[in-house]
Amino acid sequence: MKIFDTNRAETLVVALGGLGEVGKNMYVIMHDDEMIIIDAGVMFPKDELMGIDYVIPDFNFLKKNEEKIKALFITHGHEDHIGGIAYLLQTVNVPAIYAPNQACGLIKRKFADRNISYDNLKVYNENTIVKFKHFKVEFFATTHSIPDSHGIIITTPNGKIVETGDFKFDLTPIGPMSNIHKMSDAGKDGVRLLMSESTNALSPGFSASESKVEEELQEIFEKKKKGRIIIATFASNIYRLKHIVETCKKYNRKIALFGRSMENNIEISIEGGYIKDDKIFVSPEVANTLKPEEVCLLCTGSQGEPLAALSRIANGSHKQIKLRPTDTVIFSSNPIPGNNSSVAKTINQLYLQGVDVFVNNSENEIHTSGHANQEELKLMIRLINPEYFMPIHGEYRMLKAHQDLAIDCDIPRDKTFLLQNGDVLALSKKEIRKVGNIGADDIYVDGNRIGDIGSVVIRDRKIMANDGILVAICNINTETHKLLGKINITTRGFILVNENEELLNQIEEVAENTVNKELMQKNVNYNDLKGQMITNILTFVFEKTGRRPIILPVILDIKK
Repeated sequence: MKIFDTNRAETLVVALGGLGEVGKNMYVIMHDDEMIIIDAGVMFPKDELMGIDYVIPDFNFLKKNEEKIKALFITHGHEDHIGGIAYLLQTVNVPAIYAPNQACGLIKRKFADRNISYDNLKVYNENTIVKFKHFKVEFFATTHSIPDSHGIIITTPNGKIVETGDFKFDLTPIGPMSNIHKMSDAGKDGVRLLMSESTNALSPGFSASESKVEEELQEIFEKKKKGRIIIATFASNIYRLKHIVETCKKYNRKIALFGRSMENNIEISIEGGYIKDDKIFVSPEVANTLKPEEVCLLCTGSQGEPLAALSRIANGSHKQIKLRPTDTVIFSSNPIPGNNSSVAKTINQLYLQGVDVFVNNSENEIHTSGHANQEELKLMIRLINPEYFMPIHGEYRMLKAHQDLAIDCDIPRDKTFLLQNGDVLALSKKEIRKVGNIGADDIYVDGNRIGDIGSVVIRDRKIMANDGILVAICNINTETHKLLGKINITTRGFILVNENEELLNQIEEVAENTVNKELMQKNVNYNDLKGQMITNILTFVFEKTGRRPIILPVILDIKK
């Protein structure tokens, strides 16, 4: 099914997620009867998306072109790149999934948790080449905060496309170096389009090296030899976990893990060989029997998540761990935008417990980003030396800043594309141009419900959260069209009933007058009656209180 007018000789590129947002990465490359997908991520919901667990891409375009799909390629194992795979497989048949080793381990764990049977998950490495009729897919190693991160080179009938995945240039990394030589070779061979991540496009200079973080953490371990050390960091930052393990080994500390994601990532890292010493890990029960100077607690909760281990430790509700005055807590992370207040709340609770707290700042560089700053983004552009440029993975301001960096690196403005999700690029021998939009909405996941939670439901949840709900229960004989007794007004989250009897009596009077007036009509329509109740009660309540609760009329059919 054609969604827009294109020519069969053209190669199409479309983002189903990742543009104008941080997360939900999913990019599609299509030529004639073949299509490959790069990444299938989720985005974590903002506060206003009440009750929503994840936001995923809209898979409708893939479903309509299902017979063309050849494979899904994963750049690395972070949730914003692999978190949507299970939902994708519920909707679309994907013949093969290619992922690097660490990501494969994480994907298999997801499949096991959801009882998904999938038998064509293949591990690739930097030397792997995958060929289809129209595409050749190759990989180059990048440095990121998780092992086995890769960029992807796709050779198409209309030239090469490079998609960087997430990356930084760290000349003294904890793990392997980025393969700068392979990037440069791709650039020398000629690249038509570079699709490069934009997360840190607003941050000047170079990002700090992970080895600098290792030095700072060792200094804290050296200073704090007496009490327990509690470290909160991203469970997916495997290289950070790796050097925490090595530092604990150096200072003769055993490690107890708290948080399911932390336990899963450590287990997968041991299986994959990234963390060698599994005897350093002990149970929380054993940790409580050891001397304080022999213990390190490694936990989730670096973003102040209310149910995460560190938050429960900070507020005293954790069943296994109680803080002691000699404890030291290290936040080896930065707050993600939007999480600052929850992180600050956790830090304040820790200070109230009398413990020492270290956060990332100019004095204590105990965290660095896994994403490229401006000078590193420029270096990628210079190495790949593309004819055309498309910034990906970032909010609009990040994409715009990255576009400006590309222009500074001598790519003409008219050969850069600042796009939205769903926009389609067409590559021909002659040029690359935007040709239309396929539509790429956000899909909400609420528990086991996918896609049936729309904007109206979210709006109602916001209203209930802010202004509450008011229920008007009417007993009506629908044969005689008579109201029987008083209307019962019940509220939740709107007003305190015991202290607002007069207002409730007035609302009851408005409701009763409305019902009686409607019941006097020649042909009573009870849907219209409910609508009029909502209008009249809401108007009255807003005039009296300035609030707009959800009004829910309930009609009980009582026959005597």
